[in-house]
Amino acid sequence: MAQIVIFGGTGYSGGNIAREAVGRGHNVTSYTRNAPAEPIDGVDYRLGSMADPDVVKAAAQGADQLVVALKAEDVDGAPMAARVPTLIEAARTHDARLSFVGGAGSSLVAEGGPRLVDGPDFHEDWKPEALAHADVLELMQQAPEDLDWFYVSPAALYGSFAPGETTGSYRTGGDVLVTKEDGSSEISGTDLARAYVDEIESRAHPRQRFTVGH
Repeated sequence: MAQIVIFGGTGYSGGNIAREAVGRGHNVTSYTRNAPAEPIDGVDYRLGSMADPDVVKAAAQGADQLVVALKAEDVDGAPMAARVPTLIEAARTHDARLSFVGGAGSSLVAEGGPRLVDGPDFHEDWKPEALAHADVLELMQQAPEDLDWFYVSPAALYGSFAPGETTGSYRTGGDVLVTKEDGSSEISGTDLARAYVDEIESRAHPRQRFTVGH
């Protein structure tokens, strides 16, 4: 049983991860700026922002896993990358594993690149968020060697706007976007959460980013 702290545990990704983790018997604490409209039984909800260093330090105390499931472009007035050093310090101090629900944009379309976000068909409106997530990944790849971390990039079609089907299965890749034979790329929130909690339990991707899709 792990002590899991989620920043953004009332959002789409964080909520699914919280539900999956509680269902497996883990202890889950969620930090958000607002109380949940539909709380999940078994989750300890606390108010607080990842932008507040004191909140981050308190959250890390006793945590086995620090999960970040927030938008990266703006975390209370600054990009997520600006908040990462405080997260790293807290995780190292309290020996917690730090992880992120990232974006698909930083995934490679094939071995050796390019990134999905750099392709001609990537929507301009999505680029700021995708590049902000990519900045976080780069910081993690440069993190001190004593920091335990992982970073998950979902398939191209992922989000509350396309909840998808719960299949109970998923496929993983390294840095390459997971696609189907027809070239499509998608993952449901529930199956992404399954993959995420599987990684928490198995530690199969130490200090790595991996991609997930159906």
